[in-house]
Amino acid sequence: MWGIIPAAGVGSRIQPLAFSKELLPVGSRLDHGRESPRAVSEYLIDRMLTAGVTHLCMVISPGKSDLVAYYGAGVRGVPVCYVVQPEPLGLCDAIFRALPFIGPEERVIIGLPDTIWFPEDGLTRLGDQGLSFLLFPVAHPERFDAVVLDEGGRVLEIQVKRDGATTPWVWGALTLRGAELAALHRLHVERDRQDAYLGTLVNAHLERGGVAWGVRAGESYVDVGTFDGYREALRLLQGKAA
Repeated sequence: MWGIIPAAGVGSRIQPLAFSKELLPVGSRLDHGRESPRAVSEYLIDRMLTAGVTHLCMVISPGKSDLVAYYGAGVRGVPVCYVVQPEPLGLCDAIFRALPFIGPEERVIIGLPDTIWFPEDGLTRLGDQGLSFLLFPVAHPERFDAVVLDEGGRVLEIQVKRDGATTPWVWGALTLRGAELAALHRLHVERDRQDAYLGTLVNAHLERGGVAWGVRAGESYVDVGTFDGYREALRLLQGKAA
């Protein structure tokens, strides 16, 4: 099982930083009894490993060698490979950079490395029924990709950063098979690679008769890519610790 981590963004909302935003210290961890700062991206990686990921692919921009230095060849025995996104062409382009490594039958999990969410085992709640999104309730869904479901959990629409979003449930991670990821890539190319956001591409997939599912198993979700989000993440972690 592959975990794809799109980490090529510049993090303009929380600059200036002297390092990649994915290495922003948030909370701490214990290393052989010693407390150390914890990079925000470690939370996603921990959740992926809990779900059974056996290979990690981190998509980085040319200037993010600090991520390679930090994670090296692997995390807790799970190998990490790195792919470079030469230009900032959006989330869809970043995700598809990992395609050459992934077989059609392999399961893939994709998450965002500048977020912190609970429950920690949320990814295990996603089945293997195809393209499926792990959903979280948030106070301001207009800042995210809100996912509208029917009564059976099937995705009807993704409202991409839309004012007046009609649901508080937003996606924070997803799973699919390699063949489904390749099919989305073909659709992306057919649409002249115009989809910077995954939500608009999935909407096109749905309009063509495709299917996606949503699982409302999330409890809390924070985007740490802003100063408000950073403070909210600290409060969330402190609350969990208490």
